[in-house]
Amino acid sequence: MSDGSVPTLGDLAREGASYLEAHDVPLARFDAQVLLARVLGISRSDLLPRVERPAPPDAGRRFRSHLKRRGEREPLQHITGVQEFWSLEFEVSAAVLIPRPETELVVEEVLRRAAPPGSLIADIGTGSGNIAVALARELPLARVLAIEVSPAALEVARRNAARHGVASRIEFLLGDLAEPLERAVQPGALDFLVSNPPYVSQAELATLDPEVREHEPRQALIPPSGDSLSFYPGLLDAAARFLRPGGHAIVELPSGGSDRIPAMMAGRDALELLTVRVDYSGIPRIVVARHR
Repeated sequence: MSDGSVPTLGDLAREGASYLEAHDVPLARFDAQVLLARVLGISRSDLLPRVERPAPPDAGRRFRSHLKRRGEREPLQHITGVQEFWSLEFEVSAAVLIPRPETELVVEEVLRRAAPPGSLIADIGTGSGNIAVALARELPLARVLAIEVSPAALEVARRNAARHGVASRIEFLLGDLAEPLERAVQPGALDFLVSNPPYVSQAELATLDPEVREHEPRQALIPPSGDSLSFYPGLLDAAARFLRPGGHAIVELPSGGSDRIPAMMAGRDALELLTVRVDYSGIPRIVVARHR
């Protein structure tokens, strides 16, 4: 401590970084700063110029409580309750998959394709609602159908839509994959079908970080069959049935998944494979198909 009795914010941040490093937490210094900033009700960028200031009386106790959770490898986002996606802050919890940066490519691919005014978009497996909300924000005349099999996740998505002022243009539908579309729209009605479905194989689960393996919802990670691509034939069938001619299906893929997509497209003559876009690590990540 700087004066032998009252710790500064910098003292707490260093203590936190050392604690997390000892527990093998990646990015220990960054996470400690984020958690301390959360305790103080400020951003990490606002914390950094204040490191010489004395810590408030109760800050240390609350900060160490957060550190303990992070040291047990609970995801940082579950402790803070938020994750940024598309420059928007989303509520997250153990009920939903934490949005990943590569999923922003799904949003980019929709926006690249000049969505017509009044577009109708289905987001299958909406989770936290990150894709649906981002698209509703970017396309103010669009209407989005956000489909989710988990009632708890759907409630998180509803709150995120309200948080960002787009709840009136997103219809939330509870159900598995495209089944709710049968009740909500006519065949050929959609301009876009987007999805980031569960695609972790059962065999791959053991290789994942404990933050993912032990804390994120299995239902959002692993298809029931354990095959990483088991949801994709159903998504392609839904695209063939519900997209209008010229409409697009834009779906996130697992690593290595692009090799199996051409075979899945065979026999689905209504769809044309346009491209598979690579992510920031050079992995083929987003498949784009068009309804003929």
